[in-house]
Amino acid sequence: MTDAPDYKATVFLPVTDFPMKAGLAQKEPAILAQWEAMDLYGKLRERRKGRERFILHDGPPYANGDIHMGHAMNKVLKDIIVRSQSLLGKDAPYVPGWDCHGLPIEWKIEEEYRKKKQNKDEVPAQEFRAECRAYADKWVGVQKEQFKRLGVMGDWDDPYLTMKFDAEATIAGELLKFAESGQLYRGAKPVMWSPVEKTALAEAEVEYEDIVSTQIDVAFEITEAPNAPELVGAYAVIWTTTPWTIPVNQALAYGPEVEYVLVEFTSIGIAGTAIPYTDALEGWDHPALTRLRGKKFVVAKDLFDSWHGHLLKAATIEMSEVGKTPASMTETLKVFKGTDLAGAVARHPMHHLGGFFAKPRPFLAGDFVTTDAGTGLVHMAPDHGEDDFALCKANGLGPVFAVENDGKYREDWLWLGGQGSVINPKFVGKDGPICTDLREAGGLLAASDDFRHSYPHSWRSKAKIIFRCTPQWFIPMDMTSPLPFRGGAGGGGSPDSSAHGAIPHPNPSPEGEGLKKNAATLRDLALNSIEHTRWVPERSINRIRSMVEGRPDWVISRQRAWGVPIALYVHRKTGEYLVDKSVNARIIEAFKGAGADAWFGADHQALLGPDYDLNDYEVVNDILDVWFDSGSTHSFVVEGRYGPDARADLYLEGSDQHRGWFQSSLLESSGTRGRAPYGAVLTHGFALDGQGRKMSKSLGNVVDPLKVIAESGSDILRVWVASTDYFDDVRIGKEVLAGSSDAYRKLRNSFRYLLGALSDFSEEEKLPVAEMPELERYMLHLLARLDADLRSVVDKAAGSENWLEFSRYTRALFDFVNSDLSAFFFDIRKDCLYCDAKADPKRRAYRTVLDTLFHALVRYAAPIIPFTAEEVWQSRYPNPQESVHFLEWPEVDAAWLSQSLDGKWAEIRNQRNQVNEAIEPLRREKIIRSSLEADVCISDLAAILNDIRSVSEQDLSEYFIVANVAFEQGIEGITVKPSEWHKCGRCWRLLPEVEEDGALCDRCEEVLGA
Repeated sequence: MTDAPDYKATVFLPVTDFPMKAGLAQKEPAILAQWEAMDLYGKLRERRKGRERFILHDGPPYANGDIHMGHAMNKVLKDIIVRSQSLLGKDAPYVPGWDCHGLPIEWKIEEEYRKKKQNKDEVPAQEFRAECRAYADKWVGVQKEQFKRLGVMGDWDDPYLTMKFDAEATIAGELLKFAESGQLYRGAKPVMWSPVEKTALAEAEVEYEDIVSTQIDVAFEITEAPNAPELVGAYAVIWTTTPWTIPVNQALAYGPEVEYVLVEFTSIGIAGTAIPYTDALEGWDHPALTRLRGKKFVVAKDLFDSWHGHLLKAATIEMSEVGKTPASMTETLKVFKGTDLAGAVARHPMHHLGGFFAKPRPFLAGDFVTTDAGTGLVHMAPDHGEDDFALCKANGLGPVFAVENDGKYREDWLWLGGQGSVINPKFVGKDGPICTDLREAGGLLAASDDFRHSYPHSWRSKAKIIFRCTPQWFIPMDMTSPLPFRGGAGGGGSPDSSAHGAIPHPNPSPEGEGLKKNAATLRDLALNSIEHTRWVPERSINRIRSMVEGRPDWVISRQRAWGVPIALYVHRKTGEYLVDKSVNARIIEAFKGAGADAWFGADHQALLGPDYDLNDYEVVNDILDVWFDSGSTHSFVVEGRYGPDARADLYLEGSDQHRGWFQSSLLESSGTRGRAPYGAVLTHGFALDGQGRKMSKSLGNVVDPLKVIAESGSDILRVWVASTDYFDDVRIGKEVLAGSSDAYRKLRNSFRYLLGALSDFSEEEKLPVAEMPELERYMLHLLARLDADLRSVVDKAAGSENWLEFSRYTRALFDFVNSDLSAFFFDIRKDCLYCDAKADPKRRAYRTVLDTLFHALVRYAAPIIPFTAEEVWQSRYPNPQESVHFLEWPEVDAAWLSQSLDGKWAEIRNQRNQVNEAIEPLRREKIIRSSLEADVCISDLAAILNDIRSVSEQDLSEYFIVANVAFEQGIEGITVKPSEWHKCGRCWRLLPEVEEDGALCDRCEEVLGA
């Protein structure tokens, strides 16, 4: 018996050098080098010159350390969007940038000084600033290479840095625009202050953490009560969780409509004793009892029971040393409205110290006083609370500035002078000096270190912050501006800026003609801009709107060294800042030449010019809030590079930037231009670990993007980013990345198949769509539908609700490749590809569609996996001076869409799945080895009902990849049996004309005979 002929060499198997194993970690750096050598970004700008422009303005990260997963997620998402816009044929530049000023960098330099036990304040300012500049420059270089390694394409040779001289000059110029329009004032108000960093903080620089604080009840003796004389001698009780504010108390606030009670502790003693309670229970003079016994107190009626229980609980803890529990009896002497407290006066518990503490503490009506918690009376410290400040100011009580920059009381303060810090738990605790002194003075009713609540912290030092009244520079939210609404109605009055404790500029308008009739406040302008901006996801508008509606005036000054100075001169007598366009022009020119350093070492008389005497002016040396820096970047990046009327199409950052960059940019542009600096804003969530926890070094759950890239490659990380529902927080870990790797591998293998199947394809082989079999036309129909779905994600002009929802884009792309192509189309047509004659129309049609698919899919994939897309493209069209990223959106004919194909082919695919399920038991039991050996019978009735009877049995057997399909009456559903036909030695199909296994079928004989 002779061996059967080997027909392997006669089969047209795919041929490609494209490897199945990606090796991305090693391959991607070489592709990056190729892009740099050919100047990919520069050439792309040349090719898109004159096209419609799409500007995604990059939010600047801080240049102070290696990138983390949040950076990677953010930059990859931006790059995917920019590349997709370029794919649409737009000129989509990307200018990366960095925030180089402010505490993030300055804090790092101070840490180095602290390690050397040196004081930063003893270093010359210019020297310290130079160190900050060098530190920022170093990390810009490091992060730049890390971002490039992610595959982020941009103008890396000319990024924007807020510390570049031109940028610093522009930032100063933006500030002076506010000054010239009167939208600036200096006033003393409580602001968020970091005693550790010794500077004011913006809301965006604050995070909230749960802490346990000391809560105390303090009694203020009432000395005057003209509307209720019986209150004299009683004690007004306040409750606070900030004991350190008691040394700066100046008043007490009450609710005019709140009901209060005057209550006397008629007796207090030991619970369970047989002796009746009396004022002098023999043998029990414990301080927890004596400070209450026989005294009268004023508290809100609705809070009396909870307050009384709170007092006894505190006393029980205090008396635990003697193993006794207190009990009491009280008598309500009077119920009265808060209005009866009008004109009343109390004295501070530490009044015996004299001076500030001997002054009477007036009762003031406060609308903010509630009966939610505490006692219904609130102690007022105008230095340390917004409500306190406003109420006291309205009643002629100003701040006393007792707490210094470092959180200590100033040396000359009568009580606790030179002591602190006020954020030290031991200092403010129940056994600390504040509580001890109050206890000895008889003013402390209760104290416990057990109050759990959320409290603001600096997100850099992680230390608690305080509200502290200091002279600062503010941009007012509710003072009218000379800028009208853009895109909406104007209007709106304004309160006098003196309500902020400020001296307003005398000429609100640059020309001094007064405010325009349609002038609006900055808050009005910003809210109007919000309504005319597209927010992605749509729900994010609620967050930014509520923040702007409720935010206080913008504190723009910082008491630091590294940043852009508030370049103003303030008249020593009038307190007004100088507004002179000629002076401002000289300041800006000086900054252009030497940056912000020009201010700190300036010849200020020269800058003022001959019309002003420097001796008459104070030189302001505060620096600008770094959020003002980043909020101004649109002016020197977008407008500076693309023209004064240019505006960013998109800002994209994490959800925390609603109180950060999104908002500071909105306020800066609204205040100077009357509109937002962006047309749309996309908000993404945060990267969490695989279990949904915040990444933390202490938890050991940090996923380092640099390690992921080194092990798996950037394209795997990019697949993860593009696949996530990034509008919410997303998870990443080994299992998640394994899923991304698997998805990538399937897509790569499909590209490998396409490259192999098209290895010798030529234009002459193409077949018109009209001459193609229905299966090929169905695949073109699915491609056209996919194209529309993907375009709805990237093309804003489509008006789609799915705009920028790349998880939808990626899911649709991968599902099409895996389900429609690999598992269906490729599977069915591999026999045609391998075994049909090269000139066979069906094979030509198939390869024509494969070519169409290749050109579409490599383009669709390019924004998401740019390295692999380049590798795929160069494998088919090798040219070191060309790139897949020069290509534009594929030409997909909308006429390919044919809804009539959907129903029929959906049922064919459904029947195909059912056939496979029916075959599987036979395969498991090794009755047959492959589906090609199966004969399938389908109920004729079922076939008619399911609209597949019109499809020939021969075609169905090809679609189902079986030996034969027959329609039969009298059977139910689908039956399968081994075929009795023989197997062709070349194509391996079992066909009736094959006389014995290994012989050739008619088709294969014809192909070989040709």
